[in-house]
Amino acid sequence: MPEKKTLKKDEIKTLGLSSLGGMLEFYDFIIFVFFAQYISAHFFPKDLGVFWKDLNTYGAFAAGYLARPIGGIIMGHFGDKLGRKKMFMLSILLMVIPTLSLGLVPTFESIGYFAPIFLLIVRIFQGVAIGGELPGAWVFVREHSPRQYKGVYLAILTASVVGGIFLGALVALILGLVLSEESLRDWGWRIPFLLGGGFGIISIYLRRFLSETPVFKKMKKDKSLEKFPLKEVFKTSKRGIVISMFSTWVLAGCIIVIVLFLPNYMQDVLKFDSVQRSLIQIFGVLCLIAGCGIAGVCADRWGVSRGYKVWAVYLAVVCIVFFHCFYQLQNSTLSVLSFLLLCNSVGIMIFTPVVMCELFESKFKFSAISFSYNIAYAIVGGITPQLAFALHTLSKKQGIYAYGLCAYILILCLVAYGVACAYKQLVEKE
Repeated sequence: MPEKKTLKKDEIKTLGLSSLGGMLEFYDFIIFVFFAQYISAHFFPKDLGVFWKDLNTYGAFAAGYLARPIGGIIMGHFGDKLGRKKMFMLSILLMVIPTLSLGLVPTFESIGYFAPIFLLIVRIFQGVAIGGELPGAWVFVREHSPRQYKGVYLAILTASVVGGIFLGALVALILGLVLSEESLRDWGWRIPFLLGGGFGIISIYLRRFLSETPVFKKMKKDKSLEKFPLKEVFKTSKRGIVISMFSTWVLAGCIIVIVLFLPNYMQDVLKFDSVQRSLIQIFGVLCLIAGCGIAGVCADRWGVSRGYKVWAVYLAVVCIVFFHCFYQLQNSTLSVLSFLLLCNSVGIMIFTPVVMCELFESKFKFSAISFSYNIAYAIVGGITPQLAFALHTLSKKQGIYAYGLCAYILILCLVAYGVACAYKQLVEKE
């Protein structure tokens, strides 16, 4: 019997609600970084040096990344045992409550050292939540999607989650234009977190209308659920874990270096002001969202392995062009235009969830993806920022050194190409 060629109304509803919820939840997680300087001023002693305040603030931010594997492993386990939808609801609840609280909690002046402790707890809960959210969303949407649209479905979901960065940057830009610096520092910094809490409540309400995946319903009916899913993963899918972790390196490295850090480096080298930097980042994220959609279509039309290889080459070519225009020529116009193209090529990230969803059996898919993705992301997230800054400092010397940061992205391109080859051997044998 041939597969269906059109999307049903309930499939569109599932994709739309999952994507919107993912975007709003990721906004809650990422908005912290846009207002870190104000959080630093309010949650630590005034006599603490600026360096130590910032270090402690970004340390609290990093705690969110370190907590991701915990959330991913726990929610992955129960997602394979109790259902995808239940963990989908739990992850957003764990995100909403601390985000809303951060917009309301008294500062260091009122509650003393309880303020930084509370800040750390907020980030830990947010990290646990985001650790289960994205893998859970990928599994949930993949198990609701027709096979011939798996790339497009996962692309729309992932692009929407990336839209959380866009939403965060947009809110930061609007508040910066509407409010004075004094107002932002006094009370305006709370607005994004209160908005995040409101967004989260909307997401919780919308997710009530989602139904459990047909795949999980069938496993439950057939009593084929695993008692310890992660144990089965290590027993049967070690190669799948390795491939998934390398693919996650590609996704995380591109997002951290290109989308989050490069706008700051461009501001440093090309002397942009903060508004220009925000606009560059916003348009870069829009180009990335478009790239995710195009890459998803390529995965469905050309096959996952072939599509992944083509996008790895695309990323490599654009990478060389951008870093030449940026560090070597230091041409503002060419740098901005090639940066937007570079962000578009980061659409390669969509192949990570597509690959992972095909590598593992349904009975332990959630656990396997959560473990592989979150462990790899924690490692990459812990190393890449410092490495990127060191390479950026080196690249500013120009000459051969101008390609230091470029070399890191090219390594990611090689990793992506290798993952595509390994995936073809393991999954696309026929």
